[in-house]
Amino acid sequence: MRLCHIIQLIRQMGWHVDFLPDSLHADAESIAILEAFGARTLCRPLLSSLPNFLHQHGSAYQGVMLCRHYVAWPHLPLIRRYAPAARVLFDTVDLHHVREMRAARQSGSAWRMRQACRSRRRELRLVQRCDTTFVVSSAERQWLEQSVPEADVRLLSNIHHVHPNDVDFEDRQDLIFVGGWAHPPNRDAIHWLAKEIMPLIRRRLPEVTLHLVGDLPEAARGSLRQPGVHIHGRIPDLDPMLRTCRLALAPLRYGAGVKGKINMAMSHGVPVVATPMATEGMFLTDGQNVLVADTAADFAEAVVRAYGDPALWRTLSIGGIENVRRHFSFDAARDCLGSIFGAMPPLPK
Repeated sequence: MRLCHIIQLIRQMGWHVDFLPDSLHADAESIAILEAFGARTLCRPLLSSLPNFLHQHGSAYQGVMLCRHYVAWPHLPLIRRYAPAARVLFDTVDLHHVREMRAARQSGSAWRMRQACRSRRRELRLVQRCDTTFVVSSAERQWLEQSVPEADVRLLSNIHHVHPNDVDFEDRQDLIFVGGWAHPPNRDAIHWLAKEIMPLIRRRLPEVTLHLVGDLPEAARGSLRQPGVHIHGRIPDLDPMLRTCRLALAPLRYGAGVKGKINMAMSHGVPVVATPMATEGMFLTDGQNVLVADTAADFAEAVVRAYGDPALWRTLSIGGIENVRRHFSFDAARDCLGSIFGAMPPLPK
């Protein structure tokens, strides 16, 4: 979603945008989505090799955005060689080494810590070698400014529309967690939520249901099935559920970047209960636009409190919407992108 909105904003500035998938493969549905946002997708069978393509067409590009360090690392030399006029933008999406280091500490794995250190070296080298680096959180910007003070680091965070919040407290019920199983922090959060937090909530709110939304393999579902947990898996549209659920939960115990599940819920006016890790770098204040708790017991208590207090619920709802509008809106992203692309006149059509 963030990348599609970035493409949309760049197109509105008058630029042509080509999207090249790292694998050179793209299905018809994905191509149609990207075209709707204004990007031309270059992939097989029309494109057989990225080096060959860049050798022929690289000089036409004035800007190249490389998304995620494991994409940027092998392709940066090609870009520098075949697109020498291009300003190279490294979009971290989030700082992977931060998430990996936290996962290593959570698990106590020495192997994971070695992997995280390798990722850190690679990400910092890319920040040094690219012209501009985008991060999604203010905390990550501060870390990079301290680690690579000579680098040009910009805050380009999640981008959300603010939706009308016309369904009030009394017309909502239940809880929602959104997150794909393939992302390790989500796996940990789902287990912690289902096994430790929900039993505590159900003692106080026996009728409440937790809706788990996102890719979740059948092999994992058996251990999560229990009273009060409804596993939806992947659904085509979140809006209907975000119009009916009373609270969204983000019990993440490690991770990095900013959390789209929090932004998404708040953009619909759904209050969020989250851990300190989940709210990091998101300009949130406990009790004003979010409730924050870091143990299972405290998390359950915060859920019960917000679930049953209409005045608190409305305070959090209004505060969350304002937070998205101020920090995670199209206007905020447009300002950042304009500072980069506005100084680079587009090539003639």
